[in-house]
Amino acid sequence: MKNIILFKYRKTLFFVILSILGCYVFYAYVYPDMQVDKDKIGKVVDQFNGVDIYYNGSTGNVSGRNLTKDGYNLGQKYQCVEFIKRYYYQRFNHKMPDSYGHAKNYFDESIADGQLNPKRNLLQFHNGSPTKPQVEDIIVFGWSRYGHVAIISKVSDNEIEIIQQNPGPNKSSRATYPLIFNKGLWKIDSFRILGYLRKNIQNNNSDL
Repeated sequence: MKNIILFKYRKTLFFVILSILGCYVFYAYVYPDMQVDKDKIGKVVDQFNGVDIYYNGSTGNVSGRNLTKDGYNLGQKYQCVEFIKRYYYQRFNHKMPDSYGHAKNYFDESIADGQLNPKRNLLQFHNGSPTKPQVEDIIVFGWSRYGHVAIISKVSDNEIEIIQQNPGPNKSSRATYPLIFNKGLWKIDSFRILGYLRKNIQNNNSDL
């Protein structure tokens, strides 16, 4: 009898937990995408150093591939990756040797801090580096299936601001994170951040 009661209890508990998880997924991922302003997709919502940020609506929305006049792949409109590559192309005439990959793939954890990431032809710094983040660095998030990338727009001794494309239909194009200096290392206080990439101005081959 006790085993039957215990089985029913576990079964009920399982369905309660499943229902809670279902509600979380709906309100965290599905519901926000239902609030998309479709007429706004492709419209400029922000700008940094003359480079536009476009509204994308749902994070999974794609409006075709964006290629430069000389055929360089900037990425899918108006995803986060498209913005950071377009930013570096317009600001620095920088073309990444490998212009493909999901956002989190732009950071290679096997590369030592401060060394060149050959696929992106950019210096790479881990989150927790002796090198402080700088304005115009590409910041890489690895917390989701595809990750996220953005540009650092402000840096102080205790905080950074990022500017981003495709944060979600109702989220801001700007966000801030605490910056901590401890034992000689600079760390952006978020478990989601893998690190940041930077143009090597001493490398003449960065403008490929």
